[in-house]
Amino acid sequence: MENQFQTFFERVSSALGIKNLSELATILRVNRSSITQARKNNSVPANWLLALFRSHGLNPDWLEGSHGPKWLKPGDAVSGDFFPVPKVQARLCAGAGSFDVGNQIEDHYSFKTAWLQSKGPKDRMVLMDVFGNSMAPEIKDGDTVLIDQSQTDVFAGSIYAVGVEDTIMVKRIEKHPRKLVLLSDNKEYAPIFLSDEEMDRVRIIGKVLWICRELR
Repeated sequence: MENQFQTFFERVSSALGIKNLSELATILRVNRSSITQARKNNSVPANWLLALFRSHGLNPDWLEGSHGPKWLKPGDAVSGDFFPVPKVQARLCAGAGSFDVGNQIEDHYSFKTAWLQSKGPKDRMVLMDVFGNSMAPEIKDGDTVLIDQSQTDVFAGSIYAVGVEDTIMVKRIEKHPRKLVLLSDNKEYAPIFLSDEEMDRVRIIGKVLWICRELR
């Protein structure tokens, strides 16, 4: 009997550079238990194939083991070893909020294409500098963070770039009944509570995936 799940996993691994089932769960944005169940049942849910097509341009038929092109959207294919990610002028505040929100690109930094593709759509990635110490010690003043702008669904405890009215900041986010809570790692900073009525002031810019720090 053909191992449908194993074929799917091997093809996703070869295309996106993932190494294990945990990374597969991250790409699909599902729980590891869902991966375990699919492997046990030797099945691949159709919505996983659709998700990989939408986010990375992978051909669902090819993923299932059929012949045909690997990529259906050529612009999303891994066309080189490295991909330039833009760094924008805007800065994220690890504090009360930054008014420095310009989206002008000031430089590009190259990342391994396969690694970016394993995290999300490479053309939705952006780099931003951080100032302030409200997220210390995890994120410090002067750090640069990589943000996936396609990941705007809130997973409790994860770190996001978030805009509140005309300011932008970096915070952990939790959903509570009828409110959103923006949390700082530095306990000297109080949580920010946003009620249902204030939700239209909030925009999730994207999830923080990676941190770069220059030694001083």
